[in-house]
Amino acid sequence: MKRIITYGTYDVLHYGHINLLKRAKALGDYLIVALSTDEFNNLKGKKSYYTYEQRKKILESCRFVDLVIPEENWEQKINDAQKYQADIFVMGDDWEGKFDFLKDYCEVVYLPRTPDVSSTQTKEYLKGV
Repeated sequence: MKRIITYGTYDVLHYGHINLLKRAKALGDYLIVALSTDEFNNLKGKKSYYTYEQRKKILESCRFVDLVIPEENWEQKINDAQKYQADIFVMGDDWEGKFDFLKDYCEVVYLPRTPDVSSTQTKEYLKGV
C-alpha cells in the first residue's frame, strides 16, 4: 500500500483544496492529512473561521481522505513520515523546495495550485457579501 501525506489548514474548504486532495490521493492508496491545530495556527499568525474539530470533520467526510491527524508544529514532518510510513509527501507548488529535506524519508511532490482560488480570497469575498 502506497501512503501519501500532506499538510494544511483547510479552512473554508474550496475546489482548490479538493483538487489537491484528489491529485494527492491519485498518487497512492492511502491519504493522510495533517491538519493545523488552532494553537499552531495562532503561532503562525493565522485565524481560521472553523475550529480544528470542525475542519477535521469536514476533511473526514471527503472521499479522498483516509486519515486526519493534528499538525501541531513545523518540526513534526520527519516524525510523521516515519510514524505513518509515508511513501510520498505532497504540498502545493507555492511551497516548492521548502520540504526537500524530507527526501531522505520519502518522495517529495509539489503539485500545481488550482488557479484563481484561495481561502484568503474566499474569506475576503465573503466579508463583502
